[in-house]
Amino acid sequence: MELSNLKPAAGAVKSKTRIGRGPGSGKGGTSTRGHKGAKSRSGYSRKIGFEGGQMPLQRRLPKFGFKPLKRTEYKAVNLSDLETLAASAELDKITVDTLVKAGLVNGKQPVKVLANGTLTKKIDVEANAFSAAAEAAITALGGTVTKL
Repeated sequence: MELSNLKPAAGAVKSKTRIGRGPGSGKGGTSTRGHKGAKSRSGYSRKIGFEGGQMPLQRRLPKFGFKPLKRTEYKAVNLSDLETLAASAELDKITVDTLVKAGLVNGKQPVKVLANGTLTKKIDVEANAFSAAAEAAITALGGTVTKL
């Protein structure tokens, strides 16, 4: 026995039922789709969440929450990121342009400095916003905080 002469067992492979091939096939006429209705038509595809005309779940459940229209979405930068950037490039002043060149932010969103991590040396930082703890950590080492 070799791969070239392998065959499935007798009776294991059955041909697909061909529907809509005349009344003699037993699957002609309505072609197993029944009479009338959307499912019997060509081109029918059920909409996502359609429940047969019953009010769909996403419309039965109440809406909740609130999304303000003018919310400003900040790009977060941690103190640990500033520390590694200052150590690798030997910087004592970090601006938004510096962060963009380093690849930490894309320059389209405003930048907010968060207090995750620690600083070991004095750094002057320019950003759009600062958390209170981050501002305190930067100024504790003698650095300056400039809000754009």
